[in-house]
Amino acid sequence: METPKQPLIRIEQLGVRFGSQTVLRDIDISVNRGDTLAIIGESGCGKTVLLKTIMSLVSPTKGRVVFDDLEFVKLRERELAKQRLRFGFVFQQAALFDSLTIYENVAFALREHTNLPESEIRDRVRDRLNEVGLSTQIVTKKPAELSGGMRKRVGLARALMMEPEVVLYDEPTTGLDPIMSDVINELIIGTRERHGVTSIVVTHDMKSALKIANKIVMLYPIARLGEEDSQILFKGPPEAIESFDDQRVVQFVRGEARDRIQEMTNNETATTRKRATSSSESGAVDSTVEERDAS
Repeated sequence: METPKQPLIRIEQLGVRFGSQTVLRDIDISVNRGDTLAIIGESGCGKTVLLKTIMSLVSPTKGRVVFDDLEFVKLRERELAKQRLRFGFVFQQAALFDSLTIYENVAFALREHTNLPESEIRDRVRDRLNEVGLSTQIVTKKPAELSGGMRKRVGLARALMMEPEVVLYDEPTTGLDPIMSDVINELIIGTRERHGVTSIVVTHDMKSALKIANKIVMLYPIARLGEEDSQILFKGPPEAIESFDDQRVVQFVRGEARDRIQEMTNNETATTRKRATSSSESGAVDSTVEERDAS
């Protein structure tokens, strides 16, 4: 009998609030070692906040994130920094250092966190760039001299330099043409296969999610949910999402606006009226104060 896989990452009853605004509510997700999880959903549903909470860059208001049986929020800063080196992060806009060359960008983590000789660092930079389909001829260039797709690939090369166990991707195909988007998809798959990494990918791109993931989670904005509604609309294998019977999921998967334009208009009208009422009430209070002071 095959032993069930133990999750590498466990997200349990997670909630995140900024002031009075709740962004994540009662999120439960597990990710096994070697899996690729795609997190999808509309803008503003908390996908990137979830990534940052996994890395303990954002602290949960409730619940917890457990990585390899460690709860990051309970670690001392030095131990937390050590554990974060087990992660690679590919940012939405690559987030390369504009003032550094491509070589310096990719070598940055090794120079910062190891005592490796420069000759070995140079070899690793070359290997990682080649792995993502880039020539070492670009190493003296600055990020501004590269195309968007090349910058994304440099970002992936940099994320792999410390040989992470987990790679987090924030909108890796945003702003790319269909061909380059699929190049990034293939690199994500190749990275998992070559290095055995666990991947968590935040994306709006359904084609990408269906291709790269073996598990998909769809989040929904809290503002559009009832108090008792689950924020997770779908959690399961990619092949199940296209036949799922929740119309909110169907609408997102198919990219259909349906009645959303009217809904946005109604919301904007309600917001404008609320502001007008608030302004009117504030003006009435001010007038009452002025009359009292005058008397």
